[in-house]
Parts: sequence; structure tokens; C-alpha cells
Amino acid sequence: MEHYLRELTEAFSTEQRDALAARQADQDRTVEAVSQLSSALVAAASGREAVWRRNAADALEILDQAVTAETRARGQADSLLSDIARTQPRLRNRVRGLRLHYARLSQQIHMALHDLADGDDVGVAETRLHLGSLINDLQLIRGRESDLIYEAYFDAFNRDVEEELWGGGSALDHAS
Repeated sequence: MEHYLRELTEAFSTEQRDALAARQADQDRTVEAVSQLSSALVAAASGREAVWRRNAADALEILDQAVTAETRARGQADSLLSDIARTQPRLRNRVRGLRLHYARLSQQIHMALHDLADGDDVGVAETRLHLGSLINDLQLIRGRESDLIYEAYFDAFNRDVEEELWGGGSALDHAS
């Protein structure tokens, strides 16, 4: 798979490949942070609410740092989203919308951190529900971003990424 990705990205400029690599590193950090938060949320809390709350807050802080770094990177002039907005005017509003969604999510994570630190009166179940919804929101936004990037690729190269990776047909056909 990695070999195919190298071939696929050869059509990109050095700057575009660098932006893609930076985006992937940011996403990897965020995926790890989501995993840590998910683990903290499902840990036993009964009889140890203070420890559970501290662990959840620590994991949420790591997610906050990762999402903040991703949000900042997406706003840079040399980011992949900036390149899409600059080179494909039809997609500019969707890029702007994604950036707004990420900024809003980042604010919600900041508020959740504050609430978790100061809100001993908020129950474990409510906290799990709230933080779980933030994780879901992040996954939805990232899915929209992936869709946008694939659409931009298709528009730029008139080829589907899947065809480039697998030589036609669906990935499921080639996985078996």
C-alpha cells in the first residue's frame, strides 16, 4: 500500500507532498489522542470518580493539543486545505466550512476541559456522553475533510484515488 501511495503522490509537487506528510502526522497524533480519551472514558469510575475525572481530563488535554495543532496547521498558507482553496475555487466554501467546524470543535474541547476541571457536580455518565459526542463530532468533520480532499484530487487529476491505488475496481475487490 505504501508503495502505491508513493507512486500516487509523485504527481504532487514537493510542497504538496510535504503538506500531505504534515497532515498525516497531525492526524496520527489526533487518532492516538482520541484512542487515549476513549480508553479513559470507558475505564471504571465507580468509587474512584476523582481519579477517573483526572484521567479523562488528562486525555482530553492531549486531544485538545492535537486538535489545536491540526487547526493551526489547516490555517497555514501552505496547508493542503489552503492549496485546495487557492487552486479550486469551487471548493473554497467547503474549505472555509471545515475550518469553522474545526475551530468550533476546538472551542468545545476547551470548554469541556474547563467543565471537567471545575465540575465535580457533573456526573460520570453525563461526562462520558458529552466527551463521546465530541469524539463523534471530530470523526464526522474528519470524514468531511477526507471527502473534500478526494474530491479535489479527482477534480485536479480527473482520476479517482482508488483507481490510482488499486488499478480500477473497488478496494474490497482487491482486499480478498
